[in-house]
Amino acid sequence: MEQFSVFDIIGPRMTGPSSSHTAGAVRLAHTAAHIVGKPISKVKFTLYGSFAETGRGHGTDKALIAGILRLMPDDARIKDAYQLAQDAELMVEFEYSDAPVKHPNTVRISAQDRDGEKTEVVGQSVGGGNILITEINGLDVELTGDYPTLIVQHSDVPGVIAEVSHVLAQLGINIAFMRVFRHGRGEDAYMCIETDTPVTGEMQTIITSLCKSIQKLFAV
Repeated sequence: MEQFSVFDIIGPRMTGPSSSHTAGAVRLAHTAAHIVGKPISKVKFTLYGSFAETGRGHGTDKALIAGILRLMPDDARIKDAYQLAQDAELMVEFEYSDAPVKHPNTVRISAQDRDGEKTEVVGQSVGGGNILITEINGLDVELTGDYPTLIVQHSDVPGVIAEVSHVLAQLGINIAFMRVFRHGRGEDAYMCIETDTPVTGEMQTIITSLCKSIQKLFAV
């Protein structure tokens, strides 16, 4: 029997006309903001497919700005996103592309934090306010944001997964799902670890201090 999420039946709590073009867009950018991990000074959104064709009418541009400012899909301030960006001294650019994509509601988010570090995230709004992050800094990943998630950037060397898993167990954090993505053997890699409970900032500091192989860790 096919199973349905509550979002498929009644939809998400949201501000705006479309779960895909508004709520999903907010969640995509909100997740990207967590992946960047630092205050963002400049961001470029490249919209594809239906996002590019009809996004303006559905307020997708405002939703993406709101999300990168870490607003939630039901925040009434989404309509004021451009003013909020100006108040936050966030430079925003949009590009509407006709390049072919696998999913019609796709966005590429290219962000620069205030230290000058650049991060690029590609994601899809897959319906009902649900999302799928498909790429981080050129590396193919799969991240839905349905569970509290740790994303660990590291080198692909033996023992890293066991080391991180051991520390999570010591902290009483149960792993629901884990996926590992890498550019190639011995190159940069990401662990996407979905957990049953949120990982606090204090826990993240402990994990980073005990796992010397971690290059960067952030929670979504």
